[in-house]
Amino acid sequence: MSRRPTVCLILEGSYPFITGGVSAWVHQLILYLEDIDFVLYTISPARDQTQRYELPGNVVAHRDMVLSEPPRSRRRPAGVNALIDEVAAIHELLLDGEAPELDRLVNQIPEGYSLYRDGIKSDAGWHLLTSRNRRKNPAYPFSDYFWAWKSTHDMMFAILADSAPEADLYHPVSTGYAGLAALCAKIRRGKPLILTEHGLYHKEREMEIRKTPFVRGYQRDMWIGIYNNLSRLCYRYADLIIALFEQNRRLQIELGAPEAKTRVIPNGIDVPFYSGVERRSREGFHVGLVGRVVPIKDIKTFISMAKIVSERIPQAVFHCIGPTDEDPGYYEDCRIMVESLKLSDRFHFAGRRDVREYYSFLDVLLLTSVREAQPLVILEAYCAGVPVVATRVGNVAELLDYDDRFIAPSKDPEKLAAGVRFIHEHPEEMRTIVQKNRDRVVRFYDRDKVFQTYGELYRRYVETGSAGGRGADPRDAAPGRGADPRDAAPGRGADPRGV
Repeated sequence: MSRRPTVCLILEGSYPFITGGVSAWVHQLILYLEDIDFVLYTISPARDQTQRYELPGNVVAHRDMVLSEPPRSRRRPAGVNALIDEVAAIHELLLDGEAPELDRLVNQIPEGYSLYRDGIKSDAGWHLLTSRNRRKNPAYPFSDYFWAWKSTHDMMFAILADSAPEADLYHPVSTGYAGLAALCAKIRRGKPLILTEHGLYHKEREMEIRKTPFVRGYQRDMWIGIYNNLSRLCYRYADLIIALFEQNRRLQIELGAPEAKTRVIPNGIDVPFYSGVERRSREGFHVGLVGRVVPIKDIKTFISMAKIVSERIPQAVFHCIGPTDEDPGYYEDCRIMVESLKLSDRFHFAGRRDVREYYSFLDVLLLTSVREAQPLVILEAYCAGVPVVATRVGNVAELLDYDDRFIAPSKDPEKLAAGVRFIHEHPEEMRTIVQKNRDRVVRFYDRDKVFQTYGELYRRYVETGSAGGRGADPRDAAPGRGADPRDAAPGRGADPRGV
């Protein structure tokens, strides 16, 4: 095309305000595709968050939509009662596990108009609310149900009322509220929608909800159902649905993603950047973890593992490499735990550092997370020549070639310690494994090739456009037409068996 395409990245709770794997991926994608203009449409819990990244020059605009701030417009659509009746009908289809068409609903909602007030005041809306409570929530007070319903729906009503920036293509990096914003943009602007899921949003939210003691009964089921429905709707309206690995692609299909619209494109890393690390052994046996000091990374299990390993390998030294300021209370718990286990002389919180400095001498990298998608740190370590022991989360088992010597269940420090001890005791075998892993990363997970693929996809979909705002019915996807899971960058790309 003769002019520079403009891609709107739709981001919920990540870039440029939060550091982490997804944010780093977004930042690198923008930097690499310097001949494409990007607009950021961020969805945030509060206004005036601190930016953690300096935006590249090809970010031409940034609109931050704050979920906690209600729409301010007094505009009302014509035929409010009919609109509320349609909302009720859509709601029933969603409750039945369908992914209904939203075109007419979205097009009838004026910018800045919230459905909440008319929904509560209308007979249809109030009947829907009270009848659902009687059917599903009889054991708990209606007030509990009402406020849970309001919390969930206020955020969706805010998204429906908002106006996305103008762009040639919309690219949400999750489903959820970002996915809802993207499908609204597609309907209103008639532009294509490409979805990338690093993890599965609805699965991640379900895990969080089930661990929250004050979300109980049907309130819990309602939250989970809403997140599942947001994913179903985004799958319906997306022109292309990208997963990082085959297992997640199949889970997308199980939830209603048309197989013909799915594709696997793995994460990638800067291969020259990490393969150029010069390995220099240091005295002792060095075990590292690269990650934020936050509960999802389960640093406490890393500390417990360190205690076990230190009793078997007296010269072992442990390094926790990553920011400590994102959850100060959790960091303090971890620091006290290190002291109480008498590990202070050999366990170091390094903070933010150039990880290559540590990859040059680490003897093993640990990943103890309770939730991941396709962890970049494993690919980085492999490329730098560092063996890995990790918990069985996300795509980790594939990345570790399903070798149970190096894979442990979450929160199992004993099994993680056993993997570390094996690496310590079998240096010759590990040299062969490390070389094999490095070769696979170079072949299948080169970031430049991955981002080239995204650039090609952007141009293709911008040039061809989409079929308009209307999403395809998931039932119209013919069986067996799904994209080959090996279709990653470049050409056929990553082996579906993983690295």
